[in-house]
Amino acid sequence: MSPRPPAVRLGYGTNGLTDLRLDDALALLADLGYDGVGLTLDHMHLDPLAPDLPARTARLARRLGALGLGVTVETGARYVLDPRRKHGPSLLDPDPDARATRTRLLLRAVRVAADLGAHAVHCFSGVTPQATSESTAWKRLTESLTPVLEAAAAARVPLAIEPEPGHLLATLDDFHTLRGLLGDPDPRHLGLTLDIGHCQCLESAPPADCVRAAAPWLHHVQIEDMRRGAHEHLPFGDGDIDFPPVLAALSALTASGYQGLTVVELPRHSHAGPELARTSLAFLRRHLTPREAAAC
Repeated sequence: MSPRPPAVRLGYGTNGLTDLRLDDALALLADLGYDGVGLTLDHMHLDPLAPDLPARTARLARRLGALGLGVTVETGARYVLDPRRKHGPSLLDPDPDARATRTRLLLRAVRVAADLGAHAVHCFSGVTPQATSESTAWKRLTESLTPVLEAAAAARVPLAIEPEPGHLLATLDDFHTLRGLLGDPDPRHLGLTLDIGHCQCLESAPPADCVRAAAPWLHHVQIEDMRRGAHEHLPFGDGDIDFPPVLAALSALTASGYQGLTVVELPRHSHAGPELARTSLAFLRRHLTPREAAAC
């Protein structure tokens, strides 16, 4: 009998479980059978700005190990830096001190990820501010990310930037623009977070083709349903995505060596988080190939 191919490693994002204490959320995911967690650094879970972060991170690392959960560190908390501006300040902020605040958060996230043994650190560019030229925005992004990329390379934790609808870096083509501006960094150091819903929302190619196109740079995957042209994260079955080809592409990617997580991303559904964590896992397992589902 030929050896069973590696299974797609499924996770769930803590930004969809914000009504639960972090320890309760992790126990839930482990009990359901998830392989890992997308951990958003935020005030209700692992607060990156509260005292004793190294000690709290060490405790979390032990808890993840005991539960057998892998982890990717995500940095998309809405108000962790500015209680009045969603995702503010960004790497594109006109104020250099504000940009530096976001850079410091990402540097802290790299240290957390290294201490947790995370697969990657996720980040995004931010929205281009009004009255800012595209060339200026790209210059700010590259300058803001350079120290983060250097720290991530030194820590051997990949930086995985996410194309986000409405942001400066919104598409896979934009990611390659960034790579060029940064001097074509090693894909082990700078790579992608690919959100399957964002592909459906914005990319010209089908999501399964996006998975294949992103493969050489892929370090983290987020997955949910979505409709074309509408950036709204939806439970599986509520959008337009044809999931069997997407999951087949992810299975092939895993078989060729991808070791990161595929994390369910439902940040506006925390009110139903435990039930959606259960039904999402059942959906994904049901639509994986029979051998892949058996391996899960």
